[in-house]
Amino acid sequence: MALRRGAGLGLALGRRGCCSKCTLPPDFVEALRAVVGAPNVSTATAAREQHGHDESMHACAPPDVVVWPQAVGQVQELAALCYRSRVPMVPFGTGTGLEGGVNAVQGGVCFDLSRMDAITELSLEDFSVVVEPGVTRKALNNYLRDTGLWFPVDPGADASLCGMAATGASGTNAVRYGTMRPNVLNLRVVLPDGRLLHTAGPGRQARKRAAGYDLTSLFVGSEGTLGFLTQATLRLHPLPEATAVTIATFPSVRDAVSCTVQVLQAAVPIARIEFLDEVMAGACSRYSGLELPAAATLLLELHGSQHSLVEQQQQMEDMVQLNGGRGLAWAQEPEERRRLWAMRHSAWYAALALRPGCQGYSTDVCVPISRLPDVVVETQRDLQDCGLTGPMVGHVGDGNFHCILVFDAQDAAEAQRVHAFTERLGSYSWSDSNTRDMRMHRSASSCSKSPHCLDPPRESLSTAPVAQGAAQPIPAPLHRVASTPLKSAGHQRPAGSLPQEGNSHSVGLNYLARPSLASMGTWPPWLPCQEHPVALHGEGSREGAVTNPPPSLAS
Repeated sequence: MALRRGAGLGLALGRRGCCSKCTLPPDFVEALRAVVGAPNVSTATAAREQHGHDESMHACAPPDVVVWPQAVGQVQELAALCYRSRVPMVPFGTGTGLEGGVNAVQGGVCFDLSRMDAITELSLEDFSVVVEPGVTRKALNNYLRDTGLWFPVDPGADASLCGMAATGASGTNAVRYGTMRPNVLNLRVVLPDGRLLHTAGPGRQARKRAAGYDLTSLFVGSEGTLGFLTQATLRLHPLPEATAVTIATFPSVRDAVSCTVQVLQAAVPIARIEFLDEVMAGACSRYSGLELPAAATLLLELHGSQHSLVEQQQQMEDMVQLNGGRGLAWAQEPEERRRLWAMRHSAWYAALALRPGCQGYSTDVCVPISRLPDVVVETQRDLQDCGLTGPMVGHVGDGNFHCILVFDAQDAAEAQRVHAFTERLGSYSWSDSNTRDMRMHRSASSCSKSPHCLDPPRESLSTAPVAQGAAQPIPAPLHRVASTPLKSAGHQRPAGSLPQEGNSHSVGLNYLARPSLASMGTWPPWLPCQEHPVALHGEGSREGAVTNPPPSLAS
């Protein structure tokens, strides 16, 4: 159903549908080789299949060609070439995404940006660093090891930093340090037609922007639909002098989540506060070998000086006891901390291990903090009413949690219960286009064929006609045609194709190249880019000033 909706949108725009494959023009591959050199272009089956999937359950959809640009100029030339030939473009970072964003459903050219891996500038005084798209989170923190600074956004995977920006990634540290959005200061973007754009102006690292369009926020979370992120200026943070971690258990999920709300209201500078319900706690305990009681659990981490940690720990102990919690035993050893968060990051696999061979379906629920206790309790009750296995885990410190449904996709009755649960979830989860995303993932143990190129059993749920009384289709992500920053008739984002706010690490989705973005009203030609040197934040002009307005404004 979702794919049919996507195809309908493509036809409405006068372009090929989402599932149709493009045909490369004659001598197109040779033209690519002329730009980046023959060793950096591949049409081999192995390379194409490697770039036709991420870590989601979606069937491998390989591109026609894979290219490895090594400089921003090459990315511009390649994009312009694809744009003129109307060949789809798929950005690729490290392939650690969870929603099939790199699957080339229309074929085309995959841009593997991993060889652009330079850390081009580090400013210790400004707490900022400039990285290219091939730099990963762990590589950056290793580079910063002796500087006293670090980059704290940790989605779990060793994702590329530009990929994390493109997907608006979050992580366990978000409650204190924020998600990717406030930690990105500037972006260098290659637009689909090859033009170059600096979202805050060339070389700009200012944290405050009081005038002009906030183009950086436009591209953070754009999922690769607006351009290639070829450089990112990131905000760094001081390394804490000391850290302390602990585990607290509670009589019920309401008590655990209520404790979280009280911690935030008391302004305790908590660094991480993660929630596991009793099912997830038991699953993580068995999967990781770390002994946990099967009870509602909070994983807590504090950052600060040695002196401040003593006061913070006492505050935490008082609030945990006030909500009926117990089991606080603070640990400051790095190995204990590493084991604890390794267990948390393996929660997805621990949930799948509850029913080997079954599918996993993750619902990402974001609600106001004030509603969090009620929503968690309602979710748990609805799971029981629907007879589903659905352990819950999440970053409750920022009003977010995941319910991982583990089910047999071949069982129509069970699939129907999954559909019934998601319908109930939509009734109270503030499920507008910015707060909820539902994703389908593949269990690593769900098939005996190739772990990536397979025909998933969900095809019958997502594309086949639904007979009366049969299981309803499960929502699936769409591959969008090039999304637009301006709303116009026929260009609205289709229902169900929501950007991911956390756990998404790949660079983005597929482009559908078009003859002229400007002619369709999707990208004003007077915005700052290489061919139109207008400086909304540019050098030599007041920040936000339009120094070369379009004719309509000039007149």
